[in-house]
Amino acid sequence: MYTKEDLLKDIAGMGLAKSDALLVHSSMKAIGEVDGGADTVVDAFMEYFKDGLFMTPTHTWAQMGEDYRTFDPKTEPSCVGIITNIFRQREGVFRSLHPTHSIAAYGKGAEDFLKGEENATSPCPPGGCWDRLKDIGAKILLLGVTHTRNTYIHSVDEVLQVPDRLTDKPTLMHIVMPDGSIKDVQMHRHYNTVRANWISEDFDKLRPAFEYLGATKNVKFGDADCILCDAKKIFEVCEKIFAKEINCVIERETIPEEWWK
Repeated sequence: MYTKEDLLKDIAGMGLAKSDALLVHSSMKAIGEVDGGADTVVDAFMEYFKDGLFMTPTHTWAQMGEDYRTFDPKTEPSCVGIITNIFRQREGVFRSLHPTHSIAAYGKGAEDFLKGEENATSPCPPGGCWDRLKDIGAKILLLGVTHTRNTYIHSVDEVLQVPDRLTDKPTLMHIVMPDGSIKDVQMHRHYNTVRANWISEDFDKLRPAFEYLGATKNVKFGDADCILCDAKKIFEVCEKIFAKEINCVIERETIPEEWWK
């Protein structure tokens, strides 16, 4: 059984500074048995990054849509796991106002980093907080999951204007603002017009290029096999590959090695 002290050692062993900015996509099951469960996992990350910036996605895309349109950041559960739902409710944690792809953040500059997401009209727009991860030198930890859960690559797609990613027609959604007022937004959703699967299911095709070019490294957290990503380098690798063929991730079964080696 892992203790908080064990988990703190694992974080330090990844080479992360306590002043770093880290966003974590997580599978609690992959970690193994932890004394205190998911609360202890959240405790460890919040303690380690108390002088940095710790973030998790708190997505709601699974429930928000044509039949369920009102997003209240104070109460709406995240659809991406127990760790995110515990973290978003902790004291001192802020949550962005994006109706489908929100982020929860704790630490230095957390509130300011998340500002403006209520004005987004797509999941991960240029200039939004997903895009800004690269600008602040953030790392992304895929904790027991793969790049199929790496939301940041959706941001790269939007910035580089990869086609066949978003619905043509937006969905009207309503955001409950901090003062209780309601803000209406027209939100384009993720949509794949090429293949009958989620776009992110193809993101693992980029893993060999990420590893070869030093954008990621393999690390451990408890029992979980993890991938530690550098957001800026992830962007640069994608930019290099997409320059060869803009929609290669979903149109090709594999990415040619000569494009990145």
